[in-house]
Order: sequence, then structure tokens, then C-alpha cells
Amino acid sequence: MRRLLRPLWVFLAVLFLIEAWLWDHLSPVVARIVGIIPWARLKRKLAQAIERLPPWATLIVFVVPLAVLLLPLKFLEVYFLATGQWLGAIAVIIVAKLAGVGVTAFIFDVTRDKLLQMAWFRKLYEWLLRVRAWAHAITEPVRFRMRQLAARLRGEGGNRFLRWVSRLRRAAFRRAN
Repeated sequence: MRRLLRPLWVFLAVLFLIEAWLWDHLSPVVARIVGIIPWARLKRKLAQAIERLPPWATLIVFVVPLAVLLLPLKFLEVYFLATGQWLGAIAVIIVAKLAGVGVTAFIFDVTRDKLLQMAWFRKLYEWLLRVRAWAHAITEPVRFRMRQLAARLRGEGGNRFLRWVSRLRRAAFRRAN
């Protein structure tokens, strides 16, 4: 049974790592985009207002912008799905995912200190960090094998392999014509 569940755990770990990667890489992008907005005084006042808020109110500041941003996108996604516009729905899902993770990462960066003052939030945060470490550990053998395969494909044996695949492909196309 454990052997059957291993691919599921690896799949879940990979999904978690993709989320973590998006979080890590979209946070600076959103920060740069927000940095372009010439409302420096407004941003400073907002940061000061968040600093004065109690932790529970900071949680609201953390959650509300995400809901305000994602709710219209979710309605648009449902509309596209209901009308059979699959590519539009997929595009909205991707945009919503990227925007949601990016905005959440940016807002969390601003509100982290206040949010971590709440014991339950700190425990949840520490648990997520442990899950992230677990995901890295469980996917390491797979990532190691993929790196080995990529090295072989790039190395001397890889050139021979790529030539062999190219010959097979040409032969297949000759037979098809």
C-alpha cells in the first residue's frame, strides 16, 4: 500500500513546491510593480496604519485584498466555463493563480510581523515551513534522477542519444510520406 501511495505523495509535494516557487518568485515582481506606482506617501501611510493595527485586524488586511482581487476573476472563470470558452477559462485560472500568489506574497511580506504575533498563525506558518522541507525531501530523489538524465542528454552520451532520436524521427517521416 505504501508503494502505491508514494507517487501520490510525490505529486502533492511537487504541487506544493510549485506554489512555493511561485510565492518566492512573484513576490519581488509584485513589489516592483507596486513600486512603480507613484503613491509613495500613500504606501508609507498604509504601512504605518498596518503597524498601528492589532494582529487580528492585520489578518483582515491580509485576507480582504485577496478576496477583492480574486472574486471577480472567479466569476469570469465560471462564465467562460459555462459558455464553453475553455481557453479563456484556462487563461483566467492562470492569471488568477499568478495574481493571487503574487499579491498574497506581497501583502504577507508587509503584514508578516503582526500576523506572527498570533500564536495560531505562527504555528500554522511553522507547519507550512515544515511541509515545504518535507516536500523538498520527498522530491529530491526524483529531482536527482532528472538532473542525471539531463546531464546525460547534454553530455557525450546525450549527443549520441539525440542523434539516434533524430534518425528515428526522420525515418518515421519518410515512411509517413
